[in-house]
Amino acid sequence: MRIAKVILVAVGATLTAPLALAGDTPEEDRKETVEYFQQKFPDVPLEEFVNGQYALDEDRRKQWESMSDFPPFEFAVAEGQEMFETPFANGKTYASCFENDGIGVRQNYPYFDTEKKEVITLELAINRCREANGEEPLKWKKGPIASISAYMASTSAGKKFDIEVPNDDALAAYQAGKEFYYTRRGQLNFSCASCHVQNPGNWIRADLLSPMLGQVANFPVHRAKWGEMGTLHRRFTGCNRNVRAVPLEAQGEEYRNLEYFMTYLNNGLPVVGPATRP
Repeated sequence: MRIAKVILVAVGATLTAPLALAGDTPEEDRKETVEYFQQKFPDVPLEEFVNGQYALDEDRRKQWESMSDFPPFEFAVAEGQEMFETPFANGKTYASCFENDGIGVRQNYPYFDTEKKEVITLELAINRCREANGEEPLKWKKGPIASISAYMASTSAGKKFDIEVPNDDALAAYQAGKEFYYTRRGQLNFSCASCHVQNPGNWIRADLLSPMLGQVANFPVHRAKWGEMGTLHRRFTGCNRNVRAVPLEAQGEEYRNLEYFMTYLNNGLPVVGPATRP
């Protein structure tokens, strides 16, 4: 495993963990990530990592499974399907903007647009579809956009992520997302990795920290804390606030690059969103 440095951190326990991925390519990063988490949690099958904390704690998993008979996101999915299929004022629908009419495409997002030289997330594509058809954009973090995204994700259930880094511009976006993930920020001086690489499986206050591997496969999610659906960038905002850092703009370049980096590391894992989280 080509992780170059090791540090000790403490959040409820002292652990040895990688400071940062040291792969020369995104694919080496992905392989290192998988190897690291499989060594850290040898009893967890690879595809189970998409279930986050529920793959690590048996009691929490039982609670989660008891909710699965009547998942709280069902209403959002139904609402999202209705909006997805309702024509815009010009008579077109969201299907006109997406490959395969928008069905079963979640695993291809985010992707790097080589012409516009930027990362395109699913939520960004949804709003750009609206604008291309003369409609006002939706708010980024919750509400209708989360419901539409949830419906589209539901049509990709079980499909495996297949994110590409096609050229040097895409690699720069990937590396920017990687740098963001491992950069400490805020008054608590935490990085994303402080919780989700160095300390998954440990408790911080009343929260069981989930592993980085598999996280983005869940979104959008219905959180008990929110009482509603929310997008991945809503969660990014909340994490920044938790470490007492100033959140960045949802769907801004920094968060889109971060999503690109994180999702690439999920290649080969299945889409399980929408999902339920505490």
